[in-house]
Amino acid sequence: MNKMTGVTFQIRVTNYYEGLSWYTTLFNREPDFIPHEDFAEWEMVDNTWLQVAKGEPAIGNGPLRFGVQDIYSERERLMKSLNAVIEEVQTREGVPAAWCTFSDPYGNLVGLFEELNSYQ
Repeated sequence: MNKMTGVTFQIRVTNYYEGLSWYTTLFNREPDFIPHEDFAEWEMVDNTWLQVAKGEPAIGNGPLRFGVQDIYSERERLMKSLNAVIEEVQTREGVPAAWCTFSDPYGNLVGLFEELNSYQ
């Protein structure tokens, strides 16, 4: 395989409009691209796209975690704005990151992570 030029991840939701609203709230912004009906895309970082599409969720996949600058404040924002139950922020000795996981209304596992400056 030659050098890759980008990455896409797809999450399926059974109700596209509710799913679109949920992910718009999660990311705190509208999709970057809606190429056709029942399909939206957000560019998360350069050449890395998350696609939300109508369909049956893939059970057992994930979690797909998104890097944030302040995991504690973002967790609080999402618990309020999405009325979501999100586990406590986790850390582990020797791991330079903090993380938490939750699911979307369709059972897709998603979460947050924050890179830490030092090993915990």
